[in-house]
Amino acid sequence: MSSGFAPAPGGAAVDAVTRTGRGFALLGAVQVVLILAITMLSPALPAIQHDLGLSGAQLTLVSAAYGLSFSGLLMLGGRLADLLGRRRALVAGAAVFGLASAAAGLGPGFAFLLGGRFVQGVGAALAAPAAMSLVRSLYPDEARHARALAVWGGLAGFGATAGMLLSGTVSTWVSWRWAFAVPVAVSLIAVVAARRLLPAGPSPVRVKLDVPGAVLVTAGLTVMSYGLVQAGERPWSAGVVWGPVAAGVLLLAAFAVVELKVADPLVPLGFLARRHRATALWAVFIGSAGMSTIFFLLSLYFQEVRDASPLLTSAAFLPFSAAQVVTGMLAGRLIGRFGGRAVMVGGLVIAAGGLVLIGQLGASSPYAGAMLAGLIVFPVGIACVFSGSTVVALEGVEDSRAGLAGGVINTAMEVGPTVGLAILVSLATAHATGLRSGGENAASATSGGYAFALLLAAAAFAASAVGSAVVLRGRRVSAGAGAGGAAGPGAGVGGVAGPGAPEACPPAAVAGRSPKA
Repeated sequence: MSSGFAPAPGGAAVDAVTRTGRGFALLGAVQVVLILAITMLSPALPAIQHDLGLSGAQLTLVSAAYGLSFSGLLMLGGRLADLLGRRRALVAGAAVFGLASAAAGLGPGFAFLLGGRFVQGVGAALAAPAAMSLVRSLYPDEARHARALAVWGGLAGFGATAGMLLSGTVSTWVSWRWAFAVPVAVSLIAVVAARRLLPAGPSPVRVKLDVPGAVLVTAGLTVMSYGLVQAGERPWSAGVVWGPVAAGVLLLAAFAVVELKVADPLVPLGFLARRHRATALWAVFIGSAGMSTIFFLLSLYFQEVRDASPLLTSAAFLPFSAAQVVTGMLAGRLIGRFGGRAVMVGGLVIAAGGLVLIGQLGASSPYAGAMLAGLIVFPVGIACVFSGSTVVALEGVEDSRAGLAGGVINTAMEVGPTVGLAILVSLATAHATGLRSGGENAASATSGGYAFALLLAAAAFAASAVGSAVVLRGRRVSAGAGAGGAAGPGAGVGGVAGPGAPEACPPAAVAGRSPKA
């Protein structure tokens, strides 16, 4: 495989290791900010609505626009990373993402904000799979690559929490517009530093792009996601909900038919049909759905039921972030010792317990009780889910399909929140309506609806843990195992071996440290 780096003679070995660490830090920062952009407006939505005079429907579109384009284009973005070259795709995606972020933050009204958010998603869909596939180019050794993936899996949760904290802080102290400065800055750094710090990756794959498949999957995911977003405010019987959902399902069915017939499919269906990969993708899907549901419902709960400010709402998630960081420091070692399957399944069980704890909320429940315990337990589980499932999903993936694999994993991560929120928010609303009809006041009924949805999510996580354990029984995917061989628990990414070596974690990766055993 061509790395794009010049060979490092003797004395230059240390410089090469340093550059690899910085390259991983750059990719980690890009991944964090792409996920951060999903949640970066959540606590600030009331302020945005007030400043721009938006209706409820317009606010929903602003909130959903990034996810619609991001999820809809990820499959195509993953394939383009393989066809155009990984570093080239990353730079192009980062440039589009950064310019769109600037337009959204500086624009005078709704049209600029909506358009900027949508184009942000276009850039992210190109950059995200390219960034993940470049991790393989940085760490071609299977053991080190798998350890890097364990760190990488934790970045998504960290980015989502960071977006919540950023939004609440800047919207309270300055303006929600300043939240866009972070994506602009990281994008600029990526564009400038990519050529110096990142390998070009292998030569682009010389195959014909599956244009019909790309159009069908993009249109299907986008249209279906739009309908699901509308389900948060309207009944499922509304034409604006079931119409796009049905159309999206039909388009995705047509995509499946096309993929079975073309010589070079956008997504070979056999690639998704492998039981370990399908199970891991489901874990990513339900994990991202659960985390987004907690962010969405608790942001509303703290501000509408408990009358908290955006800043206090963000502060309530600080234990959540701290638990993710600590778990991220341990995830690689846990996977090396117990295997990706065990960590993924265990994470689903722990996350289910956290949802049960948070699901005890009421209109006057104390924060320092079951709520706080759940905000610590759930992120521990979800960090294990993301790290373990990333390693399992990418086991045995050929280097020429690294971009495709990155696109598939990121698609599961992006579609999960859309589908999960549509279903759980609808159930929460229906349950709250029933409670109000029974005589409960608005605050109590709203809290009851949120609790009901969170407990249902807990049941889904528990069922997924059981199903994953059954499907993958007897299979051990460690951080040192891959297509090229296996390594013991002491194998690391950065060339440091031994059980006592320090672990990498998401913040360390972003700060410039490469993953170590």
